[in-house]
Amino acid sequence: MPATKTLSIGDFAPDFVLKNQHGQVVKFSDFRTKQPVVLYFYPKDDTPGCTAEAKCFRDSYEKFLQLGALVIGISSDSPEAHMKFAEKYQIPFTLLSDSLGQVRKMYGVPKTLLVLPGRTTFVIDKNGIIRHVFSSQTNVHKHIDEAIRILNQL
Repeated sequence: MPATKTLSIGDFAPDFVLKNQHGQVVKFSDFRTKQPVVLYFYPKDDTPGCTAEAKCFRDSYEKFLQLGALVIGISSDSPEAHMKFAEKYQIPFTLLSDSLGQVRKMYGVPKTLLVLPGRTTFVIDKNGIIRHVFSSQTNVHKHIDEAIRILNQL
């Protein structure tokens, strides 16, 4: 069921199945209700803004682990592209390939300037409920700050 608008605080995070950077099938429902999840959508691997954002999540990864949260990045890049990106920048978390943009559409992640895939972060609690949505194409560091702030409140 495609979303017509970005999912909001209080919505249940929809389930999906995508491949990770290792080519393995990942079912969101396998961990969605076991621990908090920071699900961030980004435009493209190895571009300046997306690299900066991934490196910020990487550099704060221990903090996310201390807060009991799982970090997952999603873009339309292939699992192979994700693997190269993860290896190049030592990304320790899961990157998922949404090659058809179906999950992006399901979550209602808006496009920027009507063409660029949007940059939106969802903080989902251990009950699968969306507790925060943050969207900014340019302020990549704020995605990490906002996620940590909300996780500290859960």
